[in-house]
Amino acid sequence: MTTLYERLGGEDAIAAVVDSFYDRVIDDDRVAHFFEGTDMQQQRAHQTQFLSSIMGGPVTYSGGEMDSAHSHLDIHPTHFAVIAELLEETMVEFDIAESDRQAVLDALTQYEDAIVQC
Repeated sequence: MTTLYERLGGEDAIAAVVDSFYDRVIDDDRVAHFFEGTDMQQQRAHQTQFLSSIMGGPVTYSGGEMDSAHSHLDIHPTHFAVIAELLEETMVEFDIAESDRQAVLDALTQYEDAIVQC
């Protein structure tokens, strides 16, 4: 049985999705402010590692604890929903099957309580 990571094309394909995703995020006034002053090259690499890990790839996520990494950002459920919306739009752009898109969003949603702090 193939993993979601394999179905999406591995780390390079996920990195391409992440790059396009962050282009959308930075252009969206609802969430762009969370990334002001952020090293976006590092952020993109970090997100690629995170998504690869939660999709069953041979990548170990080495980021900080989710709750402490996001606790100072005042992230609300509406912000999380915008991020999920932008990620889904990006996956549609890359012709990712609906079932795989839903699997990615389901995996991400498991971290919502640690990311949303309000």
